[in-house]
Amino acid sequence: MRLVFLNRFYWPDSPATAQLLTDLAETFAAQGREVIVITGRPAAGPCPARETRNGVDIQRVPSTHFGNRNLLTHALDFASYAVSSIAKLCFLLQRSDTLIVLTDPPLLAVPAVAAARLRGARVINWVQDIYPEVAMILTGRRAFGWLRPLRDWAWQSAHASVTLGTDMAAVLLERGVPPARLHLVANWAPDGVTSVPPDASAGLRAELGLTNKFVVAYFGNLGRVHDLDVMLDVAEALRDEPQIVFAFIGPGAQRPALESAARTRGLDRVRFFPPQPRERRTAMLALGDLHLVTLRPGCERVVYPSKLYGICAAGRALLFVGPMESEIARLILQRRLGLAFDRNAVTAIAENLRRLRTSPTEVAAFASAGRAFYESEGCLRRAAAEWTKVVAEVELATDQP
Repeated sequence: MRLVFLNRFYWPDSPATAQLLTDLAETFAAQGREVIVITGRPAAGPCPARETRNGVDIQRVPSTHFGNRNLLTHALDFASYAVSSIAKLCFLLQRSDTLIVLTDPPLLAVPAVAAARLRGARVINWVQDIYPEVAMILTGRRAFGWLRPLRDWAWQSAHASVTLGTDMAAVLLERGVPPARLHLVANWAPDGVTSVPPDASAGLRAELGLTNKFVVAYFGNLGRVHDLDVMLDVAEALRDEPQIVFAFIGPGAQRPALESAARTRGLDRVRFFPPQPRERRTAMLALGDLHLVTLRPGCERVVYPSKLYGICAAGRALLFVGPMESEIARLILQRRLGLAFDRNAVTAIAENLRRLRTSPTEVAAFASAGRAFYESEGCLRRAAAEWTKVVAEVELATDQP
């Protein structure tokens, strides 16, 4: 019985879903499963339309890469992959297959579930983000709500749905997903991220001009769901602290505006660095004394920032800025992984950063708790075991006479 994964990104692309899917697909292949991934053409450069890597049959379909210039280019990228991948799926799927469909592009599950039903295959939704709610929150346009019945049908019709946290799971239950078909499997730190001692980043700090600085780092996509501009206010409040530097590492829709605002306000200790390849992930995570995780108000039930797991795996402390009632804020405070604040607590955030800069023991305690959390709940080994159980349950249930 084959496993077929559907997602716009896969190796060698670097978005989070690409890395998570690569880890899980290769894990299943190592178990002896036949694994196929239908993905788009990488933005970084030409790759063969079909190749096998670490036991995974990678099949790439034509797709555009206009990027985040505006909503139209975003929509074209989504549509080009969706059309190509569903066409491929209709010819490739077999009755004994299990299709696992991610949420990039949004609402891909709607045509994917229809194709799976047409071919008699099993289907599992892997819900990383909840659309159209994300779009409704970010744009303020309730008109996107007409898409919810279609999305709900795809959720309710699947043999199983897997999501990341209790807040997101509650949304699926509210929208009619049967409890018996809903599974909670948190994401994990990308395979290969390891804990390193603080002095291991000395060479990289020297290269980037960050020697002897207390670095508050944001590593990953600077997307619209992340509340990042508040950190410019924090940086403003810390103008008299030359040892505290804010480092934003990665691409994203918010990056141009953040860079422009930092220049306009003369915040020279807010630094921006380009996206990094996967093999440098551990080194870049080691760069930060404290790592920033954020969520815009309203997004806490529809997005789960899984960068938390990579930060914990690298043995670094966390600073969360976002809704305090969110699951991730509760987790950070309960497990003592770091600090959490509402976005309006700019003064409190600044005061605590001043304190932590001169409190290496407290920072180390947060980091140690994070590493312990990763070992028990944030590693690929744990997630792969849970995913194996979900797939086995779906296959067993559908094989019953």
